[in-house]
Amino acid sequence: MSVFKDKTLLITGGTGSFGNAVLNRFLRTDIGEIRIFSRDEKKQDDMRHDFQARMPEVANKIKFYIGDVRNKSTLKYAMKGVDYVFHAAALKQVPSCEFFPMEAVKTNVLGTDNVLDTAIDAGVKSVICLSTDKAAYPINAMGITKAIEEKVAVAKSRMSGNTKICCTRYGNVMCSRGSVIPLWIDQIRKGNPITITEPSMTRFIMSLEEAVDLVLFAFEHGQNGDILVQKAPACTIQTQAEAVIELFKHQAPNEPEIRVIGIRHGEKMYETLLTNEECSKAEDMGNFYRVPADNRTLNYDKYFTEGDANRVHLTEFNSHNTKLLDVEETKAKIASLEYIQNELNGIPNIVK
Repeated sequence: MSVFKDKTLLITGGTGSFGNAVLNRFLRTDIGEIRIFSRDEKKQDDMRHDFQARMPEVANKIKFYIGDVRNKSTLKYAMKGVDYVFHAAALKQVPSCEFFPMEAVKTNVLGTDNVLDTAIDAGVKSVICLSTDKAAYPINAMGITKAIEEKVAVAKSRMSGNTKICCTRYGNVMCSRGSVIPLWIDQIRKGNPITITEPSMTRFIMSLEEAVDLVLFAFEHGQNGDILVQKAPACTIQTQAEAVIELFKHQAPNEPEIRVIGIRHGEKMYETLLTNEECSKAEDMGNFYRVPADNRTLNYDKYFTEGDANRVHLTEFNSHNTKLLDVEETKAKIASLEYIQNELNGIPNIVK
């Protein structure tokens, strides 16, 4: 018997890559119900038909709710009777958030506030908020709003009663919606150059399964107000592009080449998963870091007489100083993905 036995799980932004991965992982388990909350009826309809075709014996466990995290009343309706929430709804594309920052604020910040308020009011047991490496030392609107999302979650955890609130922070998920690998495969097959932004730029890379693993780790081991970080490898953009070429060059009409197009709006040369400031209190948990909430009060006067000199001696964890994969290692990691196996074997994929 699992902790999810007969329980109800709500996934905001549930028609995205993460929601599909959770359904594939949990639908055949003893979980009672999984609610998909999103604003796109077409994606919900596609998901409904997909799982009815692939898992007809358990597809009735999925319930669909049309709504928007910006609209509290739709959340209140969907949250009734829910035990656990995975909050994945977000605006995630860096360039579009740069052009429309207030839209990112409405979804990533105010939407998260709405999710947490309604979850607390409904007596939800646990809420796991999905964040991003771009929230650490943020320089773009997407990262800044996700950093505020984390602050909102930690602040709410101080008054959440019996509702546990945690955040998970992770890097690029390969072959998820909007990611670059499906674009590169399409460019190779059409005989066009692979377009990359900056060859020496580094990024953490992980699979959707690893993203789900991190959320489940936070669910099982996180404490109220924690930020959980997965230790992930990284590679340069050049390395990743070369690995994809190695895997798919046999499908190209000509020898693939790489074209550098320059850094896009709001991009960084490397990403950070754990900041130097967080290292002062972070706990190393093997494959993960735990950053506990700062639960001091606003009464700082007492700290003039009662100090705490203890500091954990960790260092900033970023995509420059983590393990950097070479082309062969990157190729092996990419090749292990179901999406890539399908593409190599001529099985149609839908990037979810």
